[in-house]
Amino acid sequence: MQLIDIGANLTHESFRPDFDQVLGRAQAHGVAQMVVTGASAPGSRMALSLAQSHPVLLFATAGVHPHHAVDYDDATDALLRELVQSEHVKAVGETGLDYHRNYSPQAVQIEAFERQLEIAASCGKPLFLHQRDAHADFMAVMKAFDGRLGKVVVHCFTGTREEMVDYLDAGWHIGITGWLCDERRGTHLRELVREIPADRLMIETDSPYLLPRTVTPKPSHRRNEPMYLRHIVEELARDRGEDVEVTAANATATSRAFFGI
Repeated sequence: MQLIDIGANLTHESFRPDFDQVLGRAQAHGVAQMVVTGASAPGSRMALSLAQSHPVLLFATAGVHPHHAVDYDDATDALLRELVQSEHVKAVGETGLDYHRNYSPQAVQIEAFERQLEIAASCGKPLFLHQRDAHADFMAVMKAFDGRLGKVVVHCFTGTREEMVDYLDAGWHIGITGWLCDERRGTHLRELVREIPADRLMIETDSPYLLPRTVTPKPSHRRNEPMYLRHIVEELARDRGEDVEVTAANATATSRAFFGI
């Protein structure tokens, strides 16, 4: 079984003490490749550096998360436009809207989102998107770019059936994380994932966040890492009524086609 983690925040400081061991454990558990998420200007630069240092194993995205939209300026825009020229950067993002936290004002989030969509339209690379509690505005911004964008994945999907249908109707992909395994808030996903076509479904850990609550025994540090991707795909296969090898092979093929890896 070969897996691809399409969303791992490996630039997070918690990975610095044992980064090589994290990669080794991932590979030992069947994770053949990982896409390192760029979620800020310095984070995107670091994601590219990691991908350059570990070619074939790691790839990168370049973007600014809506939490950091308040920091988006012309220098940031220029940096992202430079970074996406690298062959190691496979998508623009993480970008989008997050009204759940509103760490950046909503109007500022929308402006930063639009500027990154312009970058994606210019370079033609896929989009790695985030949406939480902002679906109407998210869809409205995306609609304004109809016909100008390439492939799209809404990563770490946690939403409703209506949101999922909107994404699928638009031709987009969906990324599933360990949120699926959370009995407090993710149980609705266990039915929804059955409805996602195999060629639109990808898997991710979003590590170090979202350690699957069904992992036993739980690590004392409670840090999620790519090695747990296998656990997520096993849960996903069960919910879809598929053999785990089928679910894994389909998700890997879809990810390779989406990111061109």
